[in-house]
Amino acid sequence: MQQQHNTADEFSHEVGQCRDLFAAKTRDYGTSWRVLRLPSLTDQIFIKANRIRSIQESGENRVGEGLRAEFVAMVNYAVMALIQSELGADGPQELPLEKAMELYDKHIGAATRLMYNKNHDYGEAWREMRVGSMVDLILMKLRRIKQIEDNHGKTLVSEGVEGGYVDIINYALFCLIRMTEDEQ
Repeated sequence: MQQQHNTADEFSHEVGQCRDLFAAKTRDYGTSWRVLRLPSLTDQIFIKANRIRSIQESGENRVGEGLRAEFVAMVNYAVMALIQSELGADGPQELPLEKAMELYDKHIGAATRLMYNKNHDYGEAWREMRVGSMVDLILMKLRRIKQIEDNHGKTLVSEGVEGGYVDIINYALFCLIRMTEDEQ
């Protein structure tokens, strides 16, 4: 018997987990991340994705911290990058919790809408993908973002860095859903 999936509920659950952590860290640290430039946030996401790939390939996790936390961090760092892109370096460094959460919801909402549209067109193909393949796609998106950053945001035919961050959010959330399925 094939398992029934409810992508909307699963996606919403994982977004909620990411959002809760973002809110808690914002309460603890404020928006100290506002000091980071976009390439620094890109590199933070790279560190997380590279660690996951390294553990997948070696089968060894010496730090002991689970991989779920890394996917959640990638979602949240990508949302931070989208907020940074919107506000720019000249925007306020410290945001009230309510404003930070409003911006978080705005960008995660846009990513969710894109997911629904792509999920419709692609027929939930991600459910047949390996988590490792999605990590590879995240790493590819990061290489593309880095290239665009190194070109000072100039592209000839490609979407900008924002589209890459949104794709990373969605792939990381898909990985979280797949990992939950695999645990059941």
